[in-house]
Amino acid sequence: MSESATALKIFQDRLGYHFQDENLLRQALTHASKGADNYERLEFLGDRVLGLCIAELIFTTFPFESEGGMAKRHAALACTETLVEVAKELDIAAVIFLSDSERMAGGLAQGNLLADAMEAVIGALYIDGGLDACKTALHGLWGEKVHVLVTPPLDPKTGLQEWAQARKLSTPVYTILNRTGPDHAPVFEIEAKVEGFPPTSATGTSRRGAEKEAAAKLLEYLEKNHWHDHP
Repeated sequence: MSESATALKIFQDRLGYHFQDENLLRQALTHASKGADNYERLEFLGDRVLGLCIAELIFTTFPFESEGGMAKRHAALACTETLVEVAKELDIAAVIFLSDSERMAGGLAQGNLLADAMEAVIGALYIDGGLDACKTALHGLWGEKVHVLVTPPLDPKTGLQEWAQARKLSTPVYTILNRTGPDHAPVFEIEAKVEGFPPTSATGTSRRGAEKEAAAKLLEYLEKNHWHDHP
């Protein structure tokens, strides 16, 4: 067995699912820098499958929780940060196929790349084994993380929106200030603003990630300056 095949077998052992079509798994682990037959379409599918499986896991685990509480848990468990955490636990970096130039540029250190590949693997798992196989694998990988969250966490963007709504202010606005880097590894600079207060900005390898970071910075700034009672 080749080194690559051994690494893929170990990865599938950790994943808790062995692919019938290993070529599908290889595609899910192939970065855009390697060409057209990459993980981007599978990532799109995997994002939706993950959302459904996590929603069902929360629904069954917390039978008396409100819709709002479930939504906050879902945002935390399906976010990029949690995907990166799971991807690192599986050591997905050891089996990702990417160009030498991307590897030299530190691509495997980018959380967004690991999260994207993880979503693509989920998409491939859904195609290869169906929804039940997906649920079994994902419940195994995410199950303990559900119980770690004693109370529903608050997503920074949700927290900022609730802060503004409580003071009858307009909804926070997010603006792209800059976008740099190649298509397969973009960097976004996003500004978050609540009317009447100084804006904050942050950068990230995804628009969603940069928005969350900018929102977190602005919320922290507002709370530190004791603007709790702004009319």
